[in-house]
Amino acid sequence: MLRLLIIRFSALGDVAMTVPVVHCLAQQHRQLRITVLTKQAFAPLFSFAPANVETLGVQLDEYRGMAGLMRLFNLLRERRFDAVADLHDVLRSKFLRMQFRLIGKPVAVVEKDRQARHRLLGHGTDAEPLPTMFDRYVSTFNKLGIEVDTDFRQAFNPRHEDFTALNNILGRKLQGEKWVGVAPFAAHATKIYPLSQMQSVVQALSDRGIRVFLFGAGAEEQAVLDDWQNSRVCSVCGKGLGLRNEMLLMSRLNAMIAMDSANMHIAALCGTPVLSVWGSTHPKMGFAPWGQPSDNILQDDTLPCRPCSVFGTARCPRGDLACLAAIRPQDIVEKCLQLIAPDAL
Repeated sequence: MLRLLIIRFSALGDVAMTVPVVHCLAQQHRQLRITVLTKQAFAPLFSFAPANVETLGVQLDEYRGMAGLMRLFNLLRERRFDAVADLHDVLRSKFLRMQFRLIGKPVAVVEKDRQARHRLLGHGTDAEPLPTMFDRYVSTFNKLGIEVDTDFRQAFNPRHEDFTALNNILGRKLQGEKWVGVAPFAAHATKIYPLSQMQSVVQALSDRGIRVFLFGAGAEEQAVLDDWQNSRVCSVCGKGLGLRNEMLLMSRLNAMIAMDSANMHIAALCGTPVLSVWGSTHPKMGFAPWGQPSDNILQDDTLPCRPCSVFGTARCPRGDLACLAAIRPQDIVEKCLQLIAPDAL
């Protein structure tokens, strides 16, 4: 059996984008024994992967510097991998793949084409879309002589007992009314829809009798989301669900509203319709969520300054976040209702 090592450490959204390709790879090549090397916190993304996939989650702080990476390589070497796919292409993964090459193992590296992305800055709305990251991951495996047909639908087939445990955590049964998730945050300020306006979206959905679940991370986001709660709005931020249980909850949503963020990608993996809101970044860069139609993307494609960043920035170059201001709360509400309850319009 061929032992294949796949390396992708971060960020969470980028690791999530490997999931459809890894699932299809594993299903179509049962003879492969696949190990995904990633951050320990991201390992639950592969909780429901095919049986020939294992996740090696590591704490990178334990492998700092050249000596630390050499210790990690020696641990990996003991597993006798036959080939390596570097889906990250950063200093850590470059070091590891170089060591594998030195011992004669075939190595393939993802082509991120950073220059092409930067050429889209300031005029990407008129440019041809770049290959998606999913396509780039597939091409990496092709270099190793492994063909992959990406016919992925969703990340897992959960069991009844999984939802029983989730019910106990949430204190309610996952049934009945329409459920919508809202993930209003992102890693960079220029990707975040104004919070006061997103709160209006949440309230409008709640007023329509829709149950809303709020997703976030960290104490600051938890404080904001806790303040948005009411009898029909529940924040799961800070409730100790963990990534695996959040995925289970997302799989039971009728729709997810998210920024260009990890939650956007994770919800898409769960087979949930995702309504994504884009600001400084642009889906033509290749980071659109898996399997979502273009109609589910809300953005202003009239501004010549978009995209102003590949991954997002701390400040808007114009100073007014015009790309997000052009999107009205009612636009988001109406589009969400089209997805989950078109008869309610």
